[in-house]
Amino acid sequence: MVSACLGALVGLIRQWSDQKASPAGEADFGGVRTYTFWAILGCVAAFITDSYAAAVLPLVIALVGVHLTALHLKNTGGSHPGSTTFAASLLTCLLGALVQWDHTQAAVLVAAATAVMIGLKQPIHAWTRTFTVDDIRATLQFVAITGVMLPLVPNQDVGPFAAFNPYSTWLMVVLISGLGFVGYIMMRLLGAKAGISITGLVGGIASSTATTLAFSRRSKDDPALSASYALAVVIACTVMLARILVVVGVINRELAVSLIVPFVLMALPGLGFALWAWLFHRPADNDVATPHLLNPLSLSIAIKFGIIYAVVAFLVKTATHFELRGGLLPLSFISGLTDMDAISLLMANSRNDASVAPVLAAQSVILAALGNSVLKTGFALSLGSPALRRQVALVLGLTILVGVGSLWLVR
Repeated sequence: MVSACLGALVGLIRQWSDQKASPAGEADFGGVRTYTFWAILGCVAAFITDSYAAAVLPLVIALVGVHLTALHLKNTGGSHPGSTTFAASLLTCLLGALVQWDHTQAAVLVAAATAVMIGLKQPIHAWTRTFTVDDIRATLQFVAITGVMLPLVPNQDVGPFAAFNPYSTWLMVVLISGLGFVGYIMMRLLGAKAGISITGLVGGIASSTATTLAFSRRSKDDPALSASYALAVVIACTVMLARILVVVGVINRELAVSLIVPFVLMALPGLGFALWAWLFHRPADNDVATPHLLNPLSLSIAIKFGIIYAVVAFLVKTATHFELRGGLLPLSFISGLTDMDAISLLMANSRNDASVAPVLAAQSVILAALGNSVLKTGFALSLGSPALRRQVALVLGLTILVGVGSLWLVR
């Protein structure tokens, strides 16, 4: 019974996918009934294999493969079962075998994954069409360089004050570039249809600074949408705080936990503004061109971040070596003006080797967030329309004030 249900699930999604893709609205190579039979066949074959003849299950799997191959050769026209159909059919047979062998949980997981991948066929095809040759080239270059570089570079501290670790530096580049790439992918996939608010949300993951710049400039060209652009900027800046918490938590959970309360308090002005705008001044569902972002996996961007990280690491090591506590906090603020990720990752790594005290590390990250907020406030004030300037300056101004107050919460 379980086998039949799992097979029917896979077959249902397969039939729906075929009907969506086929002009005639028919499933070409199996639907609910066929995949139900595949699963039952796998279950029965596994039972016979266990109890009577060991060769039955391999034989059944081979026959299913031969059947699909014959269909492929027979249908020489425009329609024939592809690799997805072949894999899904064999997996469905094996689902039945897993159920027979009392691995029901594994069978459910495999069935769910198979159904999801089948159902996402059309969206995946549509998404991949949005990528350019430059996107693919940059991604492949980054993956290739990382795959070669990480195993070869020394994993040891070198240079003055042992401030530079080649392995750790590039690992941080991979982490930040990968997270930025997630936002970049989402931005490219959603496109203009996402609307301004969703674009701001995704922009906070990809680059809140680029999002602030883009929408501030756009508000002058299209002042009627200034309120919507302001909301997008505020959302991006608020999401940035959550993004930093995630990045820090990957490296050092203790530091991330100490930052939760200050960052939640700093996010309250943005969340309150977003709620107010949504309830009383809901933004129009206008299509909007997404901000122009460079691929975070571009080698030039990755190398620039690596250089920034190495320079800030040297300055942090210098300050800690000479016990210049008063110098580390201004350095964090200045670093936040240029790149908040670098100082946040450095503080997380500094907590791993206990080179920076917990309170000082937390205050440094908060000051970096304050510096980053000051920078984006400046962008909005200098580039935005009057309406956007008022709203963004109010929200980010409150965020900065709350951040200054939260410095004392981590004492």
